[in-house]
Amino acid sequence: MRDLTLQFGEHRVLNKVNLTLQPGERLVVVGPSGAGKSSILRLLAGLQLPTSGELLLHGLPQTYLRLDQQRPPDVRLVFQNPALLGSLTVGENVGFLLYRFSRLKEPDIRERVHQALEAVGLGGIENQLPGELSGGMQKRVSFARALIQDPSQPGGKVPLLLFDEPTAGLDPVACTRIEDLIVRTTTLTEASSVVVSHVHSTIERTGERVVLLYEGQFRWQGDLEAYRHTDNPYVVQFRSGSLKGPMQPAEV
Repeated sequence: MRDLTLQFGEHRVLNKVNLTLQPGERLVVVGPSGAGKSSILRLLAGLQLPTSGELLLHGLPQTYLRLDQQRPPDVRLVFQNPALLGSLTVGENVGFLLYRFSRLKEPDIRERVHQALEAVGLGGIENQLPGELSGGMQKRVSFARALIQDPSQPGGKVPLLLFDEPTAGLDPVACTRIEDLIVRTTTLTEASSVVVSHVHSTIERTGERVVLLYEGQFRWQGDLEAYRHTDNPYVVQFRSGSLKGPMQPAEV
C-alpha cells in the first residue's frame, strides 16, 4: 500500500497508509472495533476500490482484482462466517472454483478436494451437506476451500490468504484449533497471510508481525516480540484493554 486512502463522504477509513508484506510473512492487523481493519481485507481481496493511492500485489497495481485482469493474483479470503453454499455438498463447496472455471477432469478435482479436506482433518465428508456439520467443522471446510490448489495460477508467486476475525466468538479450545490451522494452511500453501483479529491468543499464535490501526493510521508496527514489550501507548492500551489511553472507546 502506497499512500492509500479509503474515504466514504467525509469519513476517512484509511488515510494515506503505507504497508509492505513480504513473501511468506504472517501479518496480524489489530485495533478497536470500527477502526477499518476489515476494509484492509476488502481492498486486498479486490472487493473495494481505494479512493486514492496505490495497491500493488507482486509489484503490479491493482483495482478490482477479478475484473480487470485476465490472470489475477491468487488471493483467498476466509470469511468470519464460513460462507458455504448450503445447496452444495462439502466437496462441491471446497472445489467450487475448480468445478466452475478450471479445465481439470472430475477425478483430478475430487483428488484435490480430498487432499484439502484431509489437511484440515475432515477426510471422507465430501458428500455431506454444510447443514449436517457443526459450526467448527464448517469453519474447517472454509479453510479447506482456501487450501485447494489451483493449477491455473501462475507459478513463482505466493498466494495471499486473508482471514477476517477467524476466532471471534469461539471458546479457547476452538480458538487454538483454528489458530493452529491458520499457521498450517499458510505453511502448506507457502503463502503470505493477513489476519484481522482482536483476540490476543490469535495475535500471539498466528502473527509474525503486527500493525495497529486507529483513526485511519497505522499507529504502530513491528514484530511479535516487539509487540509484547513495546511501551507505545496505543499498543499498551490495546493489550491491557484499558479505558485510559489515546484510543477513545465507542459509545455503548
